[in-house]
Amino acid sequence: MQEIISEIDQWLADGRTPIALATVIQTWGSAPRRAGAKMAVNAAGEMAGSVSGGCVEGAVVEAARQTLADGRPQLLHFGVADETAWEVGLACGGTIDVFVEPLNEKAYVFQRQLITQNEAGAVITIIRGPNKWVGKKLLVGADGRAQNSLSPELAELAAPQAQNLAAPQPIQLTNEIEAFVDMVRSSPSLVMVGGVHISIHLAAYAQELGYRTIIVDPRRAFASATRFPHADKLITAWPQKAFAEIELTGDTAVALLTHDPKIDDPALEAVLDSPVFYIGALGSRKTHAKRSQRLQAKGFSDQQIARIHTPIGLNIHAATPAEIALAIMAEITQVRRS
Repeated sequence: MQEIISEIDQWLADGRTPIALATVIQTWGSAPRRAGAKMAVNAAGEMAGSVSGGCVEGAVVEAARQTLADGRPQLLHFGVADETAWEVGLACGGTIDVFVEPLNEKAYVFQRQLITQNEAGAVITIIRGPNKWVGKKLLVGADGRAQNSLSPELAELAAPQAQNLAAPQPIQLTNEIEAFVDMVRSSPSLVMVGGVHISIHLAAYAQELGYRTIIVDPRRAFASATRFPHADKLITAWPQKAFAEIELTGDTAVALLTHDPKIDDPALEAVLDSPVFYIGALGSRKTHAKRSQRLQAKGFSDQQIARIHTPIGLNIHAATPAEIALAIMAEITQVRRS
């Protein structure tokens, strides 16, 4: 949803309505977009977003126009076994389900608020079942409170399932009723220890991918607003103090880039026993062997030390600071997606 908020906001402000919203519900094979990807179409035929990177957009736009005309949601299926698949460009073997509905402004405002305030929640939509329920929604906030257009019975079936999901996906409520849980997760964070040249590029890459960026460095000349005007937060303190004010969650990545044990080691001590999904440290294998000895002397186990990705980044034969930053961001992405 995040990628089309600005366009939908503008359409609503300009009165370019009604608007249809298409959402990828499920994919198999080589379909290029994940569940939850969205495309919006307004009455003038303007489009925002994508549900397949170009493969099925034409067919979805036609379905959106029909939905705008009659107000009825549609669950579309494109697959290689269908003649339609060849027409829309999925002959390579991918299949995709797309739900098309009139934009529900209450649900849109709710989801927009979750995204802009960096909060978690879910929009649950009935996508298959009796006509009176298709398109009805349950909005669940981070605190578990719900805004409901479902029956109490369906809400009781849907809400607990939504809380256990980590990504958008369909769920079966009854034998005849299926829903789609459109999860909104808080933005991931990247903590860079060391305001070095690599961090300047890494912060830019991370923000492009939707990460909140935090620079930690006790050296004010390194962690300065002049060097990092694009960073979300600068903490000019030693790691022991800095990490006390950083929330470390399963959506946090940490990259240690100073190559200075006085700074990197205390940072490692702060994060090795935390739930962060990625820990990377700059340095050669020889450097890491010495680092491991120091951590073992501090009481850290081999299993904890093995969490450290080093040499940091994917091996793309990077040479410049920008290329090293690219390799690091690629590795962080690989770990998060796997």
